[in-house]
Formats: sequence, structure tokens, C-alpha cells
Amino acid sequence: MRLGDFKYLFAVSGVRRLRGADIGMRIFAVALAIGLWIFVNAGERGSVEPLTVPISYRSLPQGMVIVNHPPTVVKIEVTGPRTLLSLLDPERLTLKIDLRGVAAGQSEFKVYPAMFNVERNTAVTSISPDQLALDVDRLVTRDVPVHLAVQGKVEPGYTITSVDVTPPTVTIAGPSRFIAPLTSVSTEPFDLKGLTSGTGRSVDIVAPNPALGFSTGHVDARVNVAEAIADREFRAVDVEVRGSGFKYRVEPKQATLTIRGPAVKLAGLAPKGLAYVDAKGVAPGSHELPLQVTLPDAMQLVRHSPDKVRLRIYHEKLTTTADDHPS
Repeated sequence: MRLGDFKYLFAVSGVRRLRGADIGMRIFAVALAIGLWIFVNAGERGSVEPLTVPISYRSLPQGMVIVNHPPTVVKIEVTGPRTLLSLLDPERLTLKIDLRGVAAGQSEFKVYPAMFNVERNTAVTSISPDQLALDVDRLVTRDVPVHLAVQGKVEPGYTITSVDVTPPTVTIAGPSRFIAPLTSVSTEPFDLKGLTSGTGRSVDIVAPNPALGFSTGHVDARVNVAEAIADREFRAVDVEVRGSGFKYRVEPKQATLTIRGPAVKLAGLAPKGLAYVDAKGVAPGSHELPLQVTLPDAMQLVRHSPDKVRLRIYHEKLTTTADDHPS
């Protein structure tokens, strides 16, 4: 075989090898293109992304307050390419509700898809809730008196003489509808159980509505306690004769007394020796003398019966006791 024939055969064999490698590269390129096409189309295919977006209520007029509790978030659904949906940030989509110019009373705000600044090629397809209801009222202040609430009772025989609260009034701020009906505010109960003297302590104010604010949350309270004053009637009280050295007879022998004083002391007061007639210097014979009553300190006589008694003094002197006289 000639040299030229060898060169020809070598060239043909090389061309065949190059053609085989070119086909492999082409097949790989086609597979890569198909993969990229599938990836891109999968990313561009429509997807749905649920989001919870915060709500911002802005520009509420001065002197106004929102009374109800409107939603603080809104739930939306956004459709679009998955690659774009993955870039959405709920905080950047915050729903801004402009309250400028809102009046007292009920107000409603419609929520539209255009209010959310989503990415291009995406769209808001669902909103919940799609309407917001606000209840707005005027913010007012007012001074009201403080009422001291109590529980329990003081010791028997004692009574409350006065109650002091400092400060006597507090300033309340809040929606006018809650403040207008108030005539006073109450405190936590002040326990009176077993008290026999004045006692003071700090007590908290009870807010009638959580929407109200107070200039102070507590007051200093003092309850002054003293013995209760009562009337007690004493029946069949023996009438004594004092100051006579002679035997005597007294009519009537008993009296009825009504005495006023501290209830505890009255309960322990013995009637003996309360009623008497003064016979000092009275000569023997028949006399009409005023009935007299002797009382302990802090006691006073309300009434007594009889006003006067008949006393007969005998000439016979007493030899033993004042009880040893003619019957």
C-alpha cells in the first residue's frame, strides 16, 4: 500500500471520531436546554402564597380615641411566579389606614388589592377581612369623687364616726361615653372587722372600665371609730334616801330611768345606787322631794319617772342601816 493510501485512511478515521464527539455534545446541549426550560417554566408557573400582613392605623385626629379593638392584621393570598412570591415581605406590605378627618362614631374602611404594594407580575386575589369597622369617640377628662368601699363590721358597741379619703377626687381620662355616666369611683374594700379605734391605710382605686386612665391609682383612707352611743332603760331601780339619820318611808320605792351613753359602758352599768333623794337637813314629817340620779362620766339622763317622791321622816333615829325603817 502506498503512502498516499495510508494518509487517506488516517484522515477518514479522524473525521469519523470527530463526528461521534460532536453528536455527544449536541445531545448534552439539548438535555441542558430542556432542563433549563423546565426550571424556568416551573418558576414562572402560577403559585399562591398566603401572608399575614400587619395593619397600621395612622393620623387619628387629636382628641379622639379608638374605642373598639379593630383587627391588627389582615390575611391575604398573592398569586404569581414562585420565584417572585418568595421575595414578598409581610412587613413591607403593611396596610396603612388613614384616619385623618374621621368623626366620632362608627366608621368602616374597605380594603382593596391595590392597597398592597406587591411585586410586578403578582396579584392579591384574596383579603380577609376585606372591611374594617372602627368605633371612635372623643377623649375627655373629668374630676370625680372617690367612694371608699368597706367590708366587715366594727366591733359590737362601736360605730364609724367619719371617713376621710385623700385625695377626695381623682381625674379620669378616656372616651366620653364611659366617663359621662360616672358620679364617683370606688376603691378596693377597706376591712372594718373588729375595729375599736381609728385606722388608716392605702387602698387601690377600682377602674370601672379598662379604657379609663386615672391621675392616681390609689388613695389614703382613714376610718374613725368610736364607741356607739345608745339609750338604755332601767326599770325597777330602787330609790335610796341619803343624808337622813331618822327612819323613813319613801313612795314610790322604785323608779324608771332612761340613760344615754357609750353602748359598751351602758351594757355593764349596774342600776343600784343610781336613783336617790337627798334628805340631808330634812325634819321629821312628810315631804315631797325631787328624784335625783347620779351617773358615771360620759353618761346622761334622758328621762326618769317619777320626777318627785314622797318622803316621810319619823322621829325615831336609825340604829343600824338605812334599810331598817318602818314598812
